[in-house]
Amino acid sequence: MTDELRYRRLLPTLGSLLTAYDKPITNLANCASAIYHEFEKMNWVGFYLFDGKELYLGPFHGKPACARIELGKGVCGTAALERRAIVVPDVDKFPGHIACDSASRSEIVIPIVLRGALYGVLDADAPEPDAFGDVDREYLGAVVELLADGRLG
Repeated sequence: MTDELRYRRLLPTLGSLLTAYDKPITNLANCASAIYHEFEKMNWVGFYLFDGKELYLGPFHGKPACARIELGKGVCGTAALERRAIVVPDVDKFPGHIACDSASRSEIVIPIVLRGALYGVLDADAPEPDAFGDVDREYLGAVVELLADGRLG
């Protein structure tokens, strides 16, 4: 099954799983779990949340991760600071990459903006280079939009 078909199957599931009635942390945890279990290519999926100063580790699936990330540092901090999605085909070639798991070789980060303010980022890693592309950027962007549409408070 292609990644696009997996995302097309995942989005309606998330639409019913993530509700405005649940706490934001619950929705983030269920979202990370659903994505992680849908894609065998990913070895880490989760969220870093912005506290007004830096990013801190939120709900995730995978090995333990970095607890805090400064804005502008690594892929997550850069995506958050610039408020743009970043796809990194080879993390070893990204200046200032923060290696939380040495097995990760590629990464995608999508910022979450809620009512004009940075809320955090959705981060996914893979043990293979070039694991992420335009399809991932589009559909993980749609996941972030779904979350920002009333499911994060």
